[in-house]
Amino acid sequence: MAATSRKGASRRLRRAASIPAIIYGGSAAPQPIQLDHEKIWLASQHEWFYSSILSLDLDGKVEQVLLRDMQRHPFKQIIMHLDFQRVDANQAIRVAVPLHFLNEDKSPAGKAADVVVTHELNEVEVSCLPKDLPEFLEIDLSALAVGDIVHLSQIKLPKGVEIPELKLGKEHDVAVVIAKHGKEEAEPAADAPVAEVPAAKVAKKDEDKK
Repeated sequence: MAATSRKGASRRLRRAASIPAIIYGGSAAPQPIQLDHEKIWLASQHEWFYSSILSLDLDGKVEQVLLRDMQRHPFKQIIMHLDFQRVDANQAIRVAVPLHFLNEDKSPAGKAADVVVTHELNEVEVSCLPKDLPEFLEIDLSALAVGDIVHLSQIKLPKGVEIPELKLGKEHDVAVVIAKHGKEEAEPAADAPVAEVPAAKVAKKDEDKK
């Protein structure tokens, strides 16, 4: 019965253009709150909303929090629910921060017509004190050449910031950016026998592939 009541209250809040949310963590008990949908929706359009320390003013008391979960409506532009975690200034936090790739178009690889540059990761989890949390990490690709691979360990980190995954072993130093020649379609060798196939059979295979 209690669960039904909570769901009913959440629906009423959404109809009133408010978002039900909860703040948890730290020494305090979880606290349900409600937020203005329009303001949160506008903030959610910015990258910083997902990887920065946020300040929530709760009746004059400011809570420092991190967004940990957001539930969206499957097809409407509506935020259904938010989860925030309290932040302790003296305790390290783990946050996934976005990667910004700079000067790719100016690099040797970026200028080459037959080279494909792939971004294997678009964000990376870092560990640091809240005061040291970067909004994003930059990777300068101005010197990227064909055949180059930029690994996780090559990302320049601000003071006080580390990537926990790198402590797990060399195999976790994964590729972040790869520059390689685009695949060329293989042509049959000149002396390779070509089997005769009825036209109808070929057409059927093509349709199957589609």
